[in-house]
Amino acid sequence: MPTYAMLAVFGFLYISPFCALGSALFTVRIVHDVILATLLAPLIVAAFRAEETEIPGTLAVWTAVHGLTFWLWHAPLLYESAMNSDGIFWIMQISIVATAAIWWIKVIRSPAPAATTALLATMVAMGALGALLTFAHRAYFAPHWLTTQSWGLSPMEDQQIAGIIMWAPASLVYLIAALSILYRSLGSRAPA
Repeated sequence: MPTYAMLAVFGFLYISPFCALGSALFTVRIVHDVILATLLAPLIVAAFRAEETEIPGTLAVWTAVHGLTFWLWHAPLLYESAMNSDGIFWIMQISIVATAAIWWIKVIRSPAPAATTALLATMVAMGALGALLTFAHRAYFAPHWLTTQSWGLSPMEDQQIAGIIMWAPASLVYLIAALSILYRSLGSRAPA
């Protein structure tokens, strides 16, 4: 089942018109990248049963690596490079998925307090980037300066919607995962 779900998500992200729409709207590109980190990466882990894989480094290190990877690829200069070069675009996509998959493996393998902390730290990193984009004083992403008007948005509105999506719904994924882990860990300690 995880394999079919993984293939369906991959098809939606890269074969359907959704991926091409990300060239026009930063909002769609952000949704795309959030799906990479929060849905495709854990489905890859599940499909390949990678949660048992030994990976060097601590959960804290991989939390930082994954968060930094996401932040760096959404810095205007690197983002513009990725949107202007197929090779750099695929490096961006692979690095986001790879660091997210490794991070999810580390979360799955960690005790509940550490996993919860990593999830909440990632939620804060995602929310901070979203808030930065939402409250920016100008539109930062040149590849979308001339493409948003066809969709009834200014580049600034597109960036603000993307920021809100990253700030709230994307952060919510990590919060729900953290609460689930806490709930299960507390349930397993309850007396029978």
